[in-house]
Amino acid sequence: MTDQPRLRGRPKAFNDKTEQNTVQALDRALGLLTTLAGSTGLTLSELSQTSGQAVATVYRALTTLQSHGMVECEEPGQVWHIGPGAFRVGSAFLRRTKVVERARGPMDQLMRDSGETANLGVEVGDEVLFLSQVETHQAIRAFFPPGTKAPMHVSGIGKALLAWYPEEKLDGILARQGMERFTSLTHTQPAPLKRDLARTRDRGYAIDDQERAEGMRCVAAPIFNAHGEPVAGLSVSGPAFRMALSDATRIGELVRAAADKVTEATGGVRP
Repeated sequence: MTDQPRLRGRPKAFNDKTEQNTVQALDRALGLLTTLAGSTGLTLSELSQTSGQAVATVYRALTTLQSHGMVECEEPGQVWHIGPGAFRVGSAFLRRTKVVERARGPMDQLMRDSGETANLGVEVGDEVLFLSQVETHQAIRAFFPPGTKAPMHVSGIGKALLAWYPEEKLDGILARQGMERFTSLTHTQPAPLKRDLARTRDRGYAIDDQERAEGMRCVAAPIFNAHGEPVAGLSVSGPAFRMALSDATRIGELVRAAADKVTEATGGVRP
């Protein structure tokens, strides 16, 4: 029997067992970084309690991250925050694709035409990762800062992507992530979600009708690559009292047109 070819990017004699290949200290430090990214700042004791690690262990990890600019400590209060080094590393992810740059103009126009916040997101690890946002000037508005994640089945962008995914990929995501209920309107079973996704394909845009948060609606459309595969999504989100379901057709056409502009600008094709 011939040996299986070694995957590129890993050394010889390494197996695929994650627990054997993981550097524990690095894993814990990155966990602290993720925790800080999802907060507005935490003290050393709060990070210790949240992570379940000893204060001394957390402090050593923080000072190491601080030496690389990944975190910083704010006086007074000794509150730790994400540092500029983390931004520089995160920005490298955005440079992998032209979508963020090419979407900015259409997103600006989409916000002006709809009067609501425009968002750009991609799927990463079976979740929607928001990359960019153009906020409306309205006092009450949706807010998804870059780096925010959302489950696919309750996100406008998530459903816009799922609607064009092969059924095997769709089923895999639902099996791995589950279908958590967030509101009384959340789809928690595959069958009704798939019916919703079929309607999404027919009209060209998805609707999140208060499925993640009561009182908030979202309309989204996919962006396609050169192979006609969905790789990102644009959305408009806002409070339900301003975005009635009767507005969905008008806003949906705006979102779909904006997404098609980004598809064309990045060399993609709508299937």
